[in-house]
Amino acid sequence: MRIVVGVDWSDEAFAAVEQVGLLYRPDDVVLVHGVDLGVLQSPIVAGAVNLQGYDDFLQALIDAGHQAVERCRALLPAETPSIRTMCEIQHPTAFILDSAAAVKADLIAMGTHDHSRLSEMFAGSISYRILLHATVPTLIVKGKARPVARVLMAVESREDTIRLHRWLTSHPFKNPVAVTILSVVPSLEMVNARLMVGLKSWSEESTRHAEQVVNDTAQTLAGPHFTVSTMVRTGDPVMTVCDVGNSHDLIVVGSHGRKRLDRFLLGSVSHGIVHRANTSVLVVR
Repeated sequence: MRIVVGVDWSDEAFAAVEQVGLLYRPDDVVLVHGVDLGVLQSPIVAGAVNLQGYDDFLQALIDAGHQAVERCRALLPAETPSIRTMCEIQHPTAFILDSAAAVKADLIAMGTHDHSRLSEMFAGSISYRILLHATVPTLIVKGKARPVARVLMAVESREDTIRLHRWLTSHPFKNPVAVTILSVVPSLEMVNARLMVGLKSWSEESTRHAEQVVNDTAQTLAGPHFTVSTMVRTGDPVMTVCDVGNSHDLIVVGSHGRKRLDRFLLGSVSHGIVHRANTSVLVVR
């Protein structure tokens, strides 16, 4: 398993590196740090400040980046077979995504500063952009690193079951875990009383479908690495998953791959969970 971790000097980045070591036994970890020059990357601005001391300033940024990745290297388990580092003058988001593609990463891991969802969409954070544009599964680490013993697996359809089962069995956790398989049936407000019968029928059918999905998923995961339980709830999918996730160490959710403008403006359940949850989230694509 090959994991790319985006790092800097933040506590969140260090937590992401530690969490990778607690969660998996990777064959190869690639620590990636992009030296972001901000406005200095503009040729006009760079030319204007190309005065004595600028080269020293630039070298200091590069040296700090190398120090950050070396500190992160020391946080990984000593038995990790391969640890590589990349540090270049590039925009961090693009550098992480390009590096993941170049090394054929199975997973990208990032810490998050946990901005609000709205501020991230407009101000833009690296973790949000990685989540939005990555083509491989993404682990967003929240808070301090911790051992993972209880995992919440949120499923909506049989497609989720297939995707998540494939990931969990192909990339097993470091230690056995207890998995709660949760499906949430969206609740509908009864605005028009004449629709009540139809809505009740829809809700009952949706609940039966959800129960079938979680039971099927439980059967596919049966084995020595997983102790499985199931749960079906009614409510807002994002809020319900996040509430249940508070008693777990990790939330695992599939991404349905919303595209282009719809993805940016409307987001998705998986993105909503990442931004609302207090627990680290693994988004499987």
